[in-house]
Amino acid sequence: MIYTITLNPSIDYVVRLDKFAMGITNRTTSEEYYFGGKGINVSCVLAELGLESTALGFLAGFTGEEIKKGLSNKRINTDFIWLNNGTSRINIKIKAKTETEINGQGPNIGDKELELLMGKLDKVIDGDTLVIAGSIPNTLPDNVYEKMLESIKEKDIRIVVDATKKLLVNSLKYKPFLIKPNRQELSEIFETEIVSQEDTEKYARKLQEMGAQNVLISLGGEGAMLIDENGEKHNAGVLKEKVINTVGSGDSMVAGFIAGYETQKDYSYALKLGSACGNATAFLPGLATKEKIDEIMKKFI
Repeated sequence: MIYTITLNPSIDYVVRLDKFAMGITNRTTSEEYYFGGKGINVSCVLAELGLESTALGFLAGFTGEEIKKGLSNKRINTDFIWLNNGTSRINIKIKAKTETEINGQGPNIGDKELELLMGKLDKVIDGDTLVIAGSIPNTLPDNVYEKMLESIKEKDIRIVVDATKKLLVNSLKYKPFLIKPNRQELSEIFETEIVSQEDTEKYARKLQEMGAQNVLISLGGEGAMLIDENGEKHNAGVLKEKVINTVGSGDSMVAGFIAGYETQKDYSYALKLGSACGNATAFLPGLATKEKIDEIMKKFI
């Protein structure tokens, strides 16, 4: 089983405008709603690829009810912890000539609720995959990722971590199967500007030396680079289509990589499918669909 953890799920409210101006009333040209959070995005794309997963995390209030209802997919099992106070957050994505995001804080999560989540990790067994993705709500301790990974360190589990800065670095001692920073996040980790392919590879290998098995770097318009556990470097490009949406593209890449490796145990194929999923999301208003993924995979071959 594949498990995904989203500590701070959201409803993403996407508004599109011809232009956006501060201090006046703006009128949208279109509006969309999506059920978001990095782990949830991974589960949604896995479902498109035909893989079952269980989504874990916290939900609260009327927004939490809608998120749970929106994930009623036969391939997505939900096992969220319900919080009695607060509401799951709403993130506003303003898309005009530039993109602006206003992300909510989310509900308070106490020690008792965190212990309930830790208890759910007892269900994860040898051979399973656990995806921990996204930011930590400000009511949870900074070391919550480490606590979760510590609780399962004796099990033979594929751990996937998609997080930033210290959250990612502090997870490396648990030797995660896959991490997926982008180039900017790589620069932030090592406190240096990383621009070239050569430097990207150099610092990706440093992350391997620190404990990561496979390092997948998303490079935006330049595609993606994978340094696999055997030390081999793989590259994938991007297709030249109009980019409609960047939200969830990295999560889609993670889902595709997991699905590719689960089905074929081949890193080149996993990177190709991951890249196809990331591209598919970028070319659609929402997350990647199976139809779009299949279309792009044919172009990648």
